[in-house]
Amino acid sequence: MRAAIFHENGGPEVVRIEDVPRPAAGPGQVLVRVRAAALNHLDLWVRRGIPIETTMPHVGGSDVAGVVEEVGEGARGVAVGERVVVDPSLSCGRCEWCASGEVPLCPDYRILGEHTDGGFTELLAVPAANVYRIPDDLSFEAAAALPVSYMTAWRAVLGRGRVRPGEDVLVLGASGGTASAAVQVAKLAGARVFAVTSGAENVARVRALGADVVYDRDDTDFSRQVFQDTGRRGVDVVVENVGEATWKGSVRALVRGGRLVCYGATTGPRGDIDLRVLFWKQVEIIGTTMASRPEFQAMLRAAFRGDLVPVIDSVMPLERAREAHERLEAGGQFGKIILVP
Repeated sequence: MRAAIFHENGGPEVVRIEDVPRPAAGPGQVLVRVRAAALNHLDLWVRRGIPIETTMPHVGGSDVAGVVEEVGEGARGVAVGERVVVDPSLSCGRCEWCASGEVPLCPDYRILGEHTDGGFTELLAVPAANVYRIPDDLSFEAAAALPVSYMTAWRAVLGRGRVRPGEDVLVLGASGGTASAAVQVAKLAGARVFAVTSGAENVARVRALGADVVYDRDDTDFSRQVFQDTGRRGVDVVVENVGEATWKGSVRALVRGGRLVCYGATTGPRGDIDLRVLFWKQVEIIGTTMASRPEFQAMLRAAFRGDLVPVIDSVMPLERAREAHERLEAGGQFGKIILVP
């Protein structure tokens, strides 16, 4: 079977299409015929090389939707032929964090396609407990756009950010997959949403997602403008993924007692902060990643109701995986890039 694979770290040129062995469903697993798989910035970081233990050669892809083709011994609750989406969270299932439902805090926490081979292939074996049926009227492409971005946004906004109706929320990098999801989740929570993106076209797209106020970062100092637009108050919550380039502005944009929720650092991992601002304004700096099982399920229910609409930038055949990496790396996309085997 075919897979988009790389044998060494590097730029998009290391990604190639090769034949790889066909997997089988082991005990407690199901074999999914992949119908769509979405890219994340995570795929870029793994390809470039980050200090984690992963498979090499490596097949990326954390966001997977498809059809169950085989059910392994002991697998329960799923049948051959079912249309499913995969929760990419992998954990030990035994530690105190797993027992409390906080899977992302498991010391052995792993992500499909990052620490293991993923879904940029034709067939993928995954734990049966990680697959969820999808409605017949939801396309595989839309389902594949959901997992990493929408589960991360759900936890960032509702779980860790504790956004309440009537609060003001600022979302950075709003043309990205997770940030565009955060705009939708924050609106669903009843917040007034401010967002930052670049270019007039993206400004219009983010506004169409429901953002109340959208800033073009190329034309506006967002932290100064949001301060003015909130009556010199600031926002209750900042959802931050850009990192070094926006960190100071994000902290500056917070109201006294506000919360900054960080789930990424696409422009660099260092975020300087004046500690006097931290304690004098009594702001919270909150880290988050991925989601718990209940949060993942709640996100899916909202998507299945139509309350969340996956944003898809483009759909490409698996053979164009290198081009997909290049497009995501260039940063010109709006929403998710999907590969179809």
